[in-house]
Amino acid sequence: MNTLRNRVQLIGNLGKDPEVITLESGKKLAKFSLATNENYKDADGNKQSRVDWHSLVAWGKTAEIVEKYITKGKEIAVYVSVFINTEALQS
Repeated sequence: MNTLRNRVQLIGNLGKDPEVITLESGKKLAKFSLATNENYKDADGNKQSRVDWHSLVAWGKTAEIVEKYITKGKEIAVYVSVFINTEALQS
């Protein structure tokens, strides 16, 4: 099985400081948003820019690293697994 399946690399800037909570188990959970920018030329040759926002969640040791080193505006690169909530898409 290919271990790279369902993996995405994002490089962008944090929109705000991460929200970190400690779960009942003692493990940490970090929620944060990442803005990625794309610059391109449209059909008429004009420069355009687009910002996409990504909602990310980190658990355990990764959440501890996020809490310690990641702050609003910082540029970071992350490798993520993508999960789609199909129930939310149906509503």
